[in-house]
Amino acid sequence: MCEISIIMLRGENREKVMESVAKILVEGTSIQLTGILGDKMTVEGSIKEINFSRGEALIISK
Repeated sequence: MCEISIIMLRGENREKVMESVAKILVEGTSIQLTGILGDKMTVEGSIKEINFSRGEALIISK
């Protein structure tokens, strides 16, 4: 199974906001994250990069 960590970018700062994410749903600037255990989080921003080899997705905060 392929899970990734979500990193929020706010200027020069990087903050890990969620780990073990299995699903990412984008609706405009709203991004819904679902973890492998069904936990959910919604963040505002835009996806900059998804890197499966590093196991992370970078989201630019709005």
